[in-house]
Amino acid sequence: MIYLDNAATSHPKPEAVYRRVDDVLRHASANPGRAGHQMAVEADRAIFEARESVARLFNIKHPDRIIFTPNATAALNLAIKGLLKPGEHCVTTAMEHNSVTRPLKFLAQLGAEVDKVQPSPKGVTDPFSIKAAIKTNTTLVAVTHASNVIGTITPIGEIIEAAHARNVPVLLDAAQTAGSVNIDVEGLGLDLLACPGHKCLYGPQGTGFLYIAPSVRLKPILYGGTGSRSDMDTMPDFLPDRYEAGTLNTPGIAGLGAGCEFIVSEGIARIRSHEVALCKRLMEGLAGVPGMKLYGVDDPWARASVVSFNIIGNVEGMDPASVGDRLDSEFGIAVRVGIHCAPDAHKTMGSYPTGAVRMSPGYFNTAEDIDKAVEAVAEIARGAR
Repeated sequence: MIYLDNAATSHPKPEAVYRRVDDVLRHASANPGRAGHQMAVEADRAIFEARESVARLFNIKHPDRIIFTPNATAALNLAIKGLLKPGEHCVTTAMEHNSVTRPLKFLAQLGAEVDKVQPSPKGVTDPFSIKAAIKTNTTLVAVTHASNVIGTITPIGEIIEAAHARNVPVLLDAAQTAGSVNIDVEGLGLDLLACPGHKCLYGPQGTGFLYIAPSVRLKPILYGGTGSRSDMDTMPDFLPDRYEAGTLNTPGIAGLGAGCEFIVSEGIARIRSHEVALCKRLMEGLAGVPGMKLYGVDDPWARASVVSFNIIGNVEGMDPASVGDRLDSEFGIAVRVGIHCAPDAHKTMGSYPTGAVRMSPGYFNTAEDIDKAVEAVAEIARGAR
């Protein structure tokens, strides 16, 4: 199989990730921080080392401000629901994933205010439009670092500067960039960073994290045991325990840590360059296919490793679902089709309600993979004419 669905979950993982998960599952699968016996201590050490690895990759000064979560969705929910209150205002965009859109909709039904800034059809968000949308009761700006549909990268530095000028914290959804695009938390002055572990960080599914800056205080949304201050009937007031109720996914988090170490050792610039080269090759190849409709910006350096398209033909059956099915069944190429959990993005780029075909190359893909994918799409397109 040629796997081009890395924007959903990366595959394969580095060998070090597989080894680390297996080792912890076999030898340190007790509850971390819940007992003093050797296996529990080793589990706690695995969590600690993973936190350190994440901090090193993202230049986070205080590793204890990294909250491990089951995924980016849980991290985003913690950030949004833990901060935004009825009567307060949030600025977001029409390029967001449902992991941002749906919690904001829920809070809007409870009395919060939400304004969605409209990007260009190519997914480009003007920082001035974010600045102009901020009001006196704005308490959060929530934006994606790169669209999961067309990959367009958001100018986050300018947005943070505009928001901070009004003392408004910024939540960055880095689901499509964490691990493949450099994110310097301290350098950016980032307030909240939500990341999945299973995409460009090469960790297992069921892992993710939220970074919370010292200037931000969130209300917990999950309550339970932490292994600390068990005498209290409220959540501890210190991090990370305040937000990490229940038993953590120790093998998965250890694997996430190994994924971060792999990125550090390979060099994020090298990973980024390879993925950009693959996207450039894919975009140029698809552009030469008659009847092709490509979405997003033309510059591969201005997007994450995501390329979405549709084949505009004159016969029935060329909808994205049909194209994806044929790529899988006839050519052994794995892609994602449809709305991609981001209906507003598809409305912005003009592909709603049918959606699009999305190819997302990863670090372990090759130029040969891309060439075979382009030829497969060309063959399918020939049947549409």
